[in-house]
Amino acid sequence: MQSLESLKAEYLQYIEIEKGRSALTVRNYDHYLTRFLQFAKVSSPADITESMMREYRVYLNRHPAREAKKGQAQETLDKKTQNYHLIALRAFFKYIRKRGMQGYDPERIELAKVQQRELDLISEKELENLLSAPDLSTINGLRDKAILELFFSTGLRVSELCSLDRDTDLRSGEISVRGKGGKIRVVFVSGSAAIAVKKYLEHRVDIDEAMFVDHSPRAHARMVKEESIRLTPRSVERIVEKYATLAGIAKKCTPHVIRHSFATDLLYNGADLRTVQMMLGHASISTTQIYTNVTNKFLRDQFEKFHSKRGKKE
Repeated sequence: MQSLESLKAEYLQYIEIEKGRSALTVRNYDHYLTRFLQFAKVSSPADITESMMREYRVYLNRHPAREAKKGQAQETLDKKTQNYHLIALRAFFKYIRKRGMQGYDPERIELAKVQQRELDLISEKELENLLSAPDLSTINGLRDKAILELFFSTGLRVSELCSLDRDTDLRSGEISVRGKGGKIRVVFVSGSAAIAVKKYLEHRVDIDEAMFVDHSPRAHARMVKEESIRLTPRSVERIVEKYATLAGIAKKCTPHVIRHSFATDLLYNGADLRTVQMMLGHASISTTQIYTNVTNKFLRDQFEKFHSKRGKKE
Protein backbone atom coordinates (compact mmCIF):
# COMPACT_ATOMS: atom_id res chain seq x y z
CA MET A 1 0.00 0.00 0.00
CA GLN A 2 1.17 3.53 -0.75
CA SER A 3 2.60 5.52 2.11
CA LEU A 4 0.74 8.47 3.59
CA GLU A 5 3.59 10.76 2.58
CA SER A 6 3.35 9.81 -1.11
CA LEU A 7 -0.45 10.01 -0.97
CA LYS A 8 -0.16 13.50 0.48
CA ALA A 9 2.08 14.56 -2.42
CA GLU A 10 -0.42 13.10 -4.92
CA TYR A 11 -3.34 14.77 -3.15
CA LEU A 12 -1.70 18.21 -3.22
CA GLN A 13 -1.12 17.81 -6.97
CA TYR A 14 -4.75 16.70 -7.35
CA ILE A 15 -6.24 19.77 -5.65
CA GLU A 16 -3.90 22.06 -7.59
CA ILE A 17 -4.52 20.58 -11.04
CA GLU A 18 -7.90 18.81 -11.02
CA LYS A 19 -9.62 20.98 -8.41
CA GLY A 20 -7.96 24.25 -9.47
CA ARG A 21 -7.08 25.38 -5.95
CA SER A 22 -4.86 28.42 -5.56
CA ALA A 23 -1.17 28.17 -4.65
CA LEU A 24 -2.00 29.58 -1.21
CA THR A 25 -4.64 26.91 -0.58
CA VAL A 26 -2.26 24.15 -1.65
CA ARG A 27 0.43 25.55 0.64
CA ASN A 28 -2.00 25.71 3.58
CA TYR A 29 -3.20 22.13 3.01
CA ASP A 30 0.42 20.98 2.85
CA HIS A 31 1.05 22.65 6.21
CA TYR A 32 -2.05 21.13 7.87
CA LEU A 33 -1.45 17.61 6.54
CA THR A 34 2.27 17.68 7.33
CA ARG A 35 1.43 18.60 10.92
CA PHE A 36 -0.84 15.55 11.21
CA LEU A 37 1.68 13.17 9.64
CA GLN A 38 4.40 14.39 11.98
CA PHE A 39 2.06 13.79 14.91
CA ALA A 40 0.73 10.38 13.78
CA LYS A 41 4.12 8.83 12.87
CA VAL A 42 2.45 6.11 10.78
CA SER A 43 3.04 5.31 7.13
CA SER A 44 -0.16 3.51 6.12
CA PRO A 45 -3.71 4.95 5.95
CA ALA A 46 -4.92 1.71 7.59
CA ASP A 47 -2.86 2.50 10.71
CA ILE A 48 -4.92 5.59 11.61
CA THR A 49 -7.17 4.73 14.55
CA GLU A 50 -9.99 6.36 16.49
CA SER A 51 -7.79 6.83 19.55
CA MET A 52 -5.10 8.47 17.40
CA MET A 53 -7.64 10.96 16.06
CA ARG A 54 -8.85 11.78 19.59
CA GLU A 55 -5.27 12.36 20.70
CA TYR A 56 -4.69 14.59 17.66
CA ARG A 57 -7.72 16.71 18.56
CA VAL A 58 -6.27 17.23 22.04
CA TYR A 59 -2.87 18.01 20.49
CA LEU A 60 -4.38 20.70 18.26
CA ASN A 61 -6.37 22.17 21.12
CA ARG A 62 -3.21 22.59 23.19
CA HIS A 63 -0.86 23.56 20.37
CA PRO A 64 0.73 27.04 20.73
CA ALA A 65 -0.60 29.56 18.26
CA ARG A 66 2.68 31.47 18.25
CA GLU A 67 5.69 32.02 20.45
CA ALA A 68 4.61 33.82 23.59
CA LYS A 69 6.28 37.11 24.48
CA LYS A 70 8.05 37.33 27.80
CA GLY A 71 5.57 37.78 30.63
CA GLN A 72 2.54 36.92 28.48
CA ALA A 73 0.37 33.82 28.67
CA GLN A 74 0.80 31.27 25.88
CA GLU A 75 -2.02 31.40 23.33
CA THR A 76 -3.22 28.17 21.75
CA LEU A 77 -4.76 27.56 18.32
CA ASP A 78 -8.27 28.98 18.15
CA LYS A 79 -11.19 26.74 17.19
CA LYS A 80 -11.37 28.17 13.69
CA THR A 81 -7.73 27.32 12.98
CA GLN A 82 -8.19 23.85 14.46
CA ASN A 83 -11.09 23.34 12.07
CA TYR A 84 -8.91 24.30 9.10
CA HIS A 85 -6.63 21.40 10.05
CA LEU A 86 -9.59 19.03 10.35
CA ILE A 87 -11.18 20.13 7.07
CA ALA A 88 -7.92 19.47 5.23
CA LEU A 89 -7.59 16.09 6.94
CA ARG A 90 -11.17 15.12 6.13
CA ALA A 91 -10.70 16.02 2.46
CA PHE A 92 -7.45 14.02 2.37
CA PHE A 93 -9.13 10.94 3.85
CA LYS A 94 -11.94 11.24 1.30
CA TYR A 95 -9.33 11.27 -1.45
CA ILE A 96 -7.73 8.11 -0.03
CA ARG A 97 -11.09 6.32 -0.01
CA LYS A 98 -11.79 7.54 -3.54
CA ARG A 99 -8.58 5.78 -4.54
CA GLY A 100 -10.09 2.55 -3.21
CA MET A 101 -7.79 2.27 -0.19
CA GLN A 102 -8.68 1.35 3.35
CA GLY A 103 -8.41 4.23 5.77
CA TYR A 104 -10.06 6.28 8.48
CA ASP A 105 -13.69 7.23 7.80
CA PRO A 106 -13.67 11.00 7.01
CA GLU A 107 -17.30 11.31 8.13
CA ARG A 108 -16.20 10.56 11.70
CA ILE A 109 -14.27 13.83 11.85
CA GLU A 110 -16.49 16.43 13.49
CA LEU A 111 -15.49 20.07 13.50
CA ALA A 112 -15.12 22.00 16.73
CA LYS A 113 -17.99 24.31 17.60
CA VAL A 114 -17.07 27.95 17.23
CA GLN A 115 -18.77 31.05 18.53
CA GLN A 116 -20.81 33.04 16.04
CA ARG A 117 -18.40 35.43 14.40
CA GLU A 118 -18.98 39.13 14.90
CA LEU A 119 -18.55 41.24 11.80
CA ASP A 120 -16.27 44.23 11.79
CA LEU A 121 -18.34 47.04 10.29
CA ILE A 122 -18.00 50.76 9.78
CA SER A 123 -20.89 53.21 9.75
CA GLU A 124 -22.24 54.90 6.65
CA LYS A 125 -20.64 58.17 7.72
CA GLU A 126 -17.29 56.49 8.32
CA LEU A 127 -17.51 54.92 4.88
CA GLU A 128 -18.17 58.32 3.31
CA ASN A 129 -15.18 59.78 5.14
CA LEU A 130 -13.01 56.88 3.99
CA LEU A 131 -13.99 57.24 0.33
CA SER A 132 -13.33 60.98 0.37
CA ALA A 133 -10.00 60.80 2.22
CA PRO A 134 -7.55 60.45 -0.75
CA ASP A 135 -5.88 63.59 -2.15
CA LEU A 136 -6.93 63.65 -5.81
CA SER A 137 -4.15 66.06 -6.79
CA THR A 138 -1.59 63.21 -6.67
CA ILE A 139 -1.24 60.00 -8.66
CA ASN A 140 -1.26 57.99 -5.43
CA GLY A 141 -4.44 59.73 -4.33
CA LEU A 142 -6.16 59.01 -7.66
CA ARG A 143 -5.09 55.38 -7.43
CA ASP A 144 -6.23 55.01 -3.83
CA LYS A 145 -9.58 56.66 -4.53
CA ALA A 146 -10.14 54.16 -7.36
CA ILE A 147 -9.19 51.26 -5.09
CA LEU A 148 -11.60 52.31 -2.32
CA GLU A 149 -14.48 53.01 -4.72
CA LEU A 150 -13.96 49.70 -6.50
CA PHE A 151 -13.88 47.78 -3.23
CA PHE A 152 -17.24 49.18 -2.09
CA SER A 153 -18.82 48.93 -5.54
CA THR A 154 -17.93 45.28 -6.13
CA GLY A 155 -17.23 43.58 -2.80
CA LEU A 156 -14.02 42.16 -4.26
CA ARG A 157 -11.53 40.28 -2.14
CA VAL A 158 -8.17 42.06 -1.92
CA SER A 159 -6.47 39.31 -3.97
CA GLU A 160 -9.13 39.67 -6.67
CA LEU A 161 -8.66 43.43 -6.87
CA CYS A 162 -4.88 43.09 -7.10
CA SER A 163 -5.20 40.65 -9.99
CA LEU A 164 -7.15 43.10 -12.19
CA ASP A 165 -5.43 44.37 -15.34
CA ARG A 166 -5.62 47.90 -16.74
CA ASP A 167 -7.23 46.72 -20.00
CA THR A 168 -10.32 45.54 -18.06
CA ASP A 169 -13.33 47.11 -19.80
CA LEU A 170 -15.51 48.93 -17.25
CA ARG A 171 -17.83 50.58 -19.79
CA SER A 172 -20.49 47.88 -19.49
CA GLY A 173 -20.67 48.38 -15.74
CA GLU A 174 -19.68 44.78 -15.02
CA ILE A 175 -16.51 42.72 -15.01
CA SER A 176 -15.67 39.04 -14.63
CA VAL A 177 -13.27 38.07 -11.85
CA ARG A 178 -11.65 34.78 -10.94
CA GLY A 179 -12.23 34.08 -7.26
CA LYS A 180 -11.43 31.26 -4.86
CA GLY A 181 -11.05 27.86 -6.46
CA GLY A 182 -10.66 29.51 -9.86
CA LYS A 183 -14.40 30.19 -10.05
CA ILE A 184 -15.52 33.02 -12.32
CA ARG A 185 -18.22 35.44 -11.22
CA VAL A 186 -19.57 38.76 -12.46
CA VAL A 187 -19.35 41.86 -10.28
CA PHE A 188 -20.94 45.22 -10.98
CA VAL A 189 -19.07 48.51 -11.11
CA SER A 190 -20.82 51.71 -10.00
CA GLY A 191 -20.55 54.91 -11.99
CA SER A 192 -18.43 56.58 -9.33
CA ALA A 193 -16.02 53.63 -9.23
CA ALA A 194 -15.71 53.52 -13.03
CA ILE A 195 -15.00 57.27 -13.14
CA ALA A 196 -12.38 56.98 -10.38
CA VAL A 197 -10.58 54.15 -12.19
CA LYS A 198 -10.72 56.04 -15.52
CA LYS A 199 -9.21 59.19 -13.98
CA TYR A 200 -6.43 57.19 -12.39
CA LEU A 201 -5.53 55.30 -15.57
CA GLU A 202 -5.51 58.54 -17.59
CA HIS A 203 -2.70 59.84 -15.36
CA ARG A 204 -0.58 56.68 -15.61
CA VAL A 205 2.69 56.98 -17.57
CA ASP A 206 3.98 53.43 -17.04
CA ILE A 207 3.25 50.46 -19.29
CA ASP A 208 2.64 47.82 -16.60
CA GLU A 209 -0.40 45.66 -17.36
CA ALA A 210 -1.74 45.80 -13.78
CA MET A 211 -4.69 48.05 -12.99
CA PHE A 212 -3.13 49.18 -9.71
CA VAL A 213 0.63 49.68 -9.38
CA ASP A 214 3.29 51.02 -7.06
CA HIS A 215 4.23 54.67 -7.73
CA SER A 216 6.98 54.92 -5.13
CA PRO A 217 10.59 55.78 -6.15
CA ARG A 218 11.63 52.13 -5.81
CA ALA A 219 9.09 51.18 -8.47
CA HIS A 220 11.18 52.92 -11.14
CA ALA A 221 14.13 50.61 -10.49
CA ARG A 222 11.85 47.62 -10.84
CA MET A 223 10.49 48.93 -14.14
CA VAL A 224 14.04 49.34 -15.47
CA LYS A 225 14.57 45.66 -14.73
CA GLU A 226 11.26 44.93 -16.50
CA GLU A 227 9.75 43.66 -13.24
CA SER A 228 6.06 44.08 -12.48
CA ILE A 229 5.08 46.94 -10.19
CA ARG A 230 1.63 45.49 -9.48
CA LEU A 231 0.41 46.24 -5.95
CA THR A 232 0.42 43.28 -3.57
CA PRO A 233 -2.51 42.47 -1.26
CA ARG A 234 -0.45 43.61 1.73
CA SER A 235 0.26 46.96 0.03
CA VAL A 236 -3.45 47.48 -0.55
CA GLU A 237 -4.21 46.58 3.06
CA ARG A 238 -1.75 49.27 4.18
CA ILE A 239 -3.45 51.78 1.86
CA VAL A 240 -6.86 51.09 3.40
CA GLU A 241 -5.42 51.32 6.91
CA LYS A 242 -3.80 54.66 6.04
CA TYR A 243 -7.06 56.24 4.88
CA ALA A 244 -9.02 54.78 7.77
CA THR A 245 -6.68 56.67 10.08
CA LEU A 246 -7.02 59.86 8.02
CA ALA A 247 -10.80 59.46 8.08
CA GLY A 248 -10.77 59.24 11.88
CA ILE A 249 -11.96 55.63 11.99
CA ALA A 250 -10.74 54.23 15.28
CA LYS A 251 -11.98 50.67 14.77
CA LYS A 252 -10.36 48.02 12.60
CA CYS A 253 -10.72 48.82 8.89
CA THR A 254 -9.41 46.51 6.17
CA PRO A 255 -10.38 45.61 2.59
CA HIS A 256 -12.48 42.81 4.07
CA VAL A 257 -14.35 45.29 6.27
CA ILE A 258 -15.31 47.20 3.12
CA ARG A 259 -16.44 43.87 1.63
CA HIS A 260 -18.65 43.42 4.70
CA SER A 261 -20.08 46.91 4.16
CA PHE A 262 -20.83 46.01 0.52
CA ALA A 263 -22.76 42.90 1.61
CA THR A 264 -24.73 44.52 4.42
CA ASP A 265 -25.59 47.49 2.19
CA LEU A 266 -27.14 45.09 -0.33
CA LEU A 267 -29.16 43.31 2.38
CA TYR A 268 -30.30 46.55 4.00
CA ASN A 269 -31.65 47.65 0.64
CA GLY A 270 -33.62 44.48 -0.06
CA ALA A 271 -31.26 42.03 -1.80
CA ASP A 272 -31.89 38.38 -0.95
CA LEU A 273 -29.23 36.17 0.59
CA ARG A 274 -28.70 34.03 -2.52
CA THR A 275 -27.96 37.14 -4.60
CA VAL A 276 -25.43 38.36 -2.05
CA GLN A 277 -23.84 34.90 -2.00
CA MET A 278 -23.32 35.04 -5.77
CA MET A 279 -21.94 38.58 -5.69
CA LEU A 280 -19.46 37.72 -2.91
CA GLY A 281 -18.43 34.47 -4.58
CA HIS A 282 -19.18 32.29 -1.54
CA ALA A 283 -19.20 28.57 -2.33
CA SER A 284 -21.77 27.93 0.40
CA ILE A 285 -24.69 30.09 1.45
CA SER A 286 -23.90 29.22 5.10
CA THR A 287 -20.87 31.52 4.78
CA THR A 288 -23.14 34.35 3.65
CA GLN A 289 -25.64 33.78 6.45
CA ILE A 290 -23.41 35.54 8.96
CA TYR A 291 -24.66 38.80 7.45
CA THR A 292 -28.26 37.99 8.41
CA ASN A 293 -27.38 38.49 12.09
CA VAL A 294 -26.33 42.05 11.29
CA THR A 295 -29.34 42.83 9.12
CA ASN A 296 -31.76 41.20 11.57
CA LYS A 297 -30.46 43.52 14.29
CA PHE A 298 -30.83 46.45 11.89
CA LEU A 299 -34.44 45.48 11.15
CA ARG A 300 -35.17 45.09 14.87
CA ASP A 301 -33.73 48.56 15.54
CA GLN A 302 -35.90 49.99 12.77
CA PHE A 303 -38.97 48.25 14.19
CA GLU A 304 -38.28 49.59 17.68
CA LYS A 305 -37.70 53.08 16.33
CA PHE A 306 -40.63 53.44 13.92
CA HIS A 307 -43.31 50.88 14.72
CA SER A 308 -43.28 49.31 18.17
CA LYS A 309 -44.46 52.50 19.88
CA ARG A 310 -47.90 52.06 18.27
CA GLY A 311 -48.59 49.15 20.63
CA LYS A 312 -47.72 51.11 23.77
CA LYS A 313 -50.28 52.86 25.92
CA GLU A 314 -50.19 56.61 25.94
